[in-house]
Amino acid sequence: MNVILLERIAKLGQMGEVVRVKDGFARNYLLPLGKALRANEANKARFEKDRATLEARNLERKSEAQSVAEVLDGKSFVVVRSAGETGQLYGSVAARDIVETLSAEGFTIARNQVDLNQPIKTIGLHSVTLHLHAEVEIAIEINVARSADEAARQSQGENLTSADAIYGVDEDALRPEDFFNPEAEYEADDE
Repeated sequence: MNVILLERIAKLGQMGEVVRVKDGFARNYLLPLGKALRANEANKARFEKDRATLEARNLERKSEAQSVAEVLDGKSFVVVRSAGETGQLYGSVAARDIVETLSAEGFTIARNQVDLNQPIKTIGLHSVTLHLHAEVEIAIEINVARSADEAARQSQGENLTSADAIYGVDEDALRPEDFFNPEAEYEADDE
């Protein structure tokens, strides 16, 4: 199906272009969300008539997205989750959790604006891309830790997935003698 794009769509085209897309993509996404019109003579005339309004609205959305991007760009947000000793989370951090963290800090971001291909399943510092507008994209840092104290240590560059970091023990320095006494006499149970 040929459609006229009413806004810039990544990997598809710019505003005003006539592009060929699959019928389902047009019927289920582009047309219902008002991102495109069917490419026929009546709609082409309608687009040309409303072009100035559409461009002004797009420019306004872009400037709003850039103002939010200036505040958010490069910021780090802490997400506290339960995890095992190896740093593996008992759950995961998904786009929904990132949106909730950002909203707690006063930022309104939609879940579909978070570019997270797969959920975060380990503690550590993770870079997440936010698509605020078709032309505005930024990266934020998500600091996933077991506690706020660990998050502060992680942000300073410390690795918290070893026994040394968790318990204060250097696991490479441990010897078998540290766990048992080889000179101890064995006492057998007499039954």
